[in-house]
Amino acid sequence: MNLGSRLSSLARATWKRRGASAWLLLPLASIYCTVIRLRRAAYRAGWLKTEKLPTPVIVVGNITVGGSGKTPLVIALVNTLKARGYRPGVVSRGYGGSARNWPRVVHADSDPADVGDEPVLINRRTNCPVIVGPDRIRAAGQLLVDFSCNIVVSDDGLQHHRLSRDVEILVVDGIYRFGNGFCLPAGPLRESKTRIYSVDMIVCNGGSPQDHEYGMRLSSQSFTKVGDFSTLADAKRFTEKKVHAVAGIGRPERFFHDLQRLGVAAYEHAFSDHHSFVAADFKFSDDLPVLMTEKDAVKCRSFADSRMWFLPVGAELGDDFYQRLIELLEKCDDRQKIA
Repeated sequence: MNLGSRLSSLARATWKRRGASAWLLLPLASIYCTVIRLRRAAYRAGWLKTEKLPTPVIVVGNITVGGSGKTPLVIALVNTLKARGYRPGVVSRGYGGSARNWPRVVHADSDPADVGDEPVLINRRTNCPVIVGPDRIRAAGQLLVDFSCNIVVSDDGLQHHRLSRDVEILVVDGIYRFGNGFCLPAGPLRESKTRIYSVDMIVCNGGSPQDHEYGMRLSSQSFTKVGDFSTLADAKRFTEKKVHAVAGIGRPERFFHDLQRLGVAAYEHAFSDHHSFVAADFKFSDDLPVLMTEKDAVKCRSFADSRMWFLPVGAELGDDFYQRLIELLEKCDDRQKIA
């Protein structure tokens, strides 16, 4: 476990309960939360300008730090929209990307070091246009002009109010929920928990959905070789002896639990979210198989060896979720016809 992962694990453990450190940081958290609330109010009042696109915009985000399952939901959402005749495009901040020129069009073979790991994964799994950049308005505009998209999905961006949105979908970790309920730095919240009352839909990833929440389950598929996507293997291949499990995601323990559920015993190696993997990270003292998430695998293609496999997951949601989503989008279409 590297230093970044140790710090992340320590923060997650601290943010699960309202211990002494959380109470000591509460004054800073109150200031942070107030600033975020005032900024959002300024956009709603028109004091800060929002920009409206001529097509519907769906924002998928969360209000907690760390992984909640946004990316699998975005992938499922985009694929469903395509199946229903829409021409979706995705905008993303491209967190972790170090490119100098923005916005950037993402391709399946784009370097995650330039554009971020999640955008590459989304493009690969959906084959739909993905554009990244800190200016989401400009990125979304390019989607409409260059790719004739008629609907835009924003991966994250719930707190990015400059881009006007028609549908807000909040993803909640069904196990972790909202931690201790405090804002940063005393807790994991990016903004007050009251934000849940203003979104259009709440998706609960795992656990037990609460009232007015739509349940989502991540289903594991066959393991895939990192260097050869045509080579697949089921879990039985990795149950005869221990393996190395590597995860550089928001909640590494989720991946480790998935392997345990599949009967795979592993030496666990947790890294910080969006960790930039290099070959040295995989220099273990044996030649055991190395299992990782698909998000991590996109960053390991250039140096992958025969030991490395990843486990794709897919988001499963009920028909009630998609039915409600289409209802919201039809309202957007009606408003545009009136305009």
